[in-house]
Amino acid sequence: MTTEAPSDELWARLGRSAFRARFHLDARDRAYLEAKGIATVMSHAADFIARRLAPAQPARDGRQTPWRGHPVFVAQHATATCCRSCLEKWHHLPKGRALAPAEQAYILTAIRLWLDRERTR
Repeated sequence: MTTEAPSDELWARLGRSAFRARFHLDARDRAYLEAKGIATVMSHAADFIARRLAPAQPARDGRQTPWRGHPVFVAQHATATCCRSCLEKWHHLPKGRALAPAEQAYILTAIRLWLDRERTR
């Protein structure tokens, strides 16, 4: 697994997943993203990742990411960066250990790329 950016192969796999492919920003999420700007939303994403995913044993793992309420939450489900089980299955980031800063950066890159694609959709 590279820590730079998700591979084209991963994006293709996510696109073929009926579950992952159904996630899109709704009008409220788009308005929030437009009002706050991508820099602020990505700052929120960094905080969510650091607090909810990065610890070795995240609280409520598997249920820590809401389904809606913030563009980042939708992006996390679409990119399979919503819990440690999905990170392990889709991104090969093992559970049971804290995420390294480079791994957190990789997750943020995945979220940012997905949000950028959604903004032009």
